[in-house]
Amino acid sequence: MPIKVIVVDDHAVIREGLEMLLQSDPDIKVIATCKTGIDAISEIRKLKPDVVVMDISMPDMDGIEATRHLAELELSAKVIILSMHGSTEYVQRALKAGAVGYLLKQSAGMEVIKAVKAVNAGKRYLSEKIADIMFDNYVGKLKPAWREQPLEKLSQRERDVLKLIVEGRSNQTIAELLSISKKTVETYKVRIMNKLDIHDLPSLVKFAIQQGLTSIE
Repeated sequence: MPIKVIVVDDHAVIREGLEMLLQSDPDIKVIATCKTGIDAISEIRKLKPDVVVMDISMPDMDGIEATRHLAELELSAKVIILSMHGSTEYVQRALKAGAVGYLLKQSAGMEVIKAVKAVNAGKRYLSEKIADIMFDNYVGKLKPAWREQPLEKLSQRERDVLKLIVEGRSNQTIAELLSISKKTVETYKVRIMNKLDIHDLPSLVKFAIQQGLTSIE
């Protein structure tokens, strides 16, 4: 049996274009088109499609709210959001509401057919551009955490000074080993303690051991 699809969009030209595109595949049958979220819920309850391809921006009820209503009604139709909005906020809201697919109108084309078949088979589907956006957003959230790692706050020279400090070297010895002045060593020491918010030697030693900077015990 062909996959039964309902297309929901408030623009007639898009509804007609999607219907024509989907009907070009013998495995898919468009059983209805709707122009509002409220109409869609009514038709979905009555016709019980396998997949719904739905826009977000529509009058009376947007696609995300309609998707949420469908989930609350426990209808089996799988929703693919097809939208101009590509921000992570929209994607996350749609997926949280119950959508299992998200495509950008600007780059959909034949990908709509691929998405319909994928979600009908029980998979989730994000268009390539949306997947890239979500991945970049995820990595972007990881990077600040990486930069916030304590040792990352210190320059390489500051780490060298810290390692020698916790090994018990005197300021004069550190100055000679690193070919800098004793006063510069003292400046580094103050800077290190301020950056790490550690202001006594025992705590500094403990920190260095925990961070693997030295094996001293």
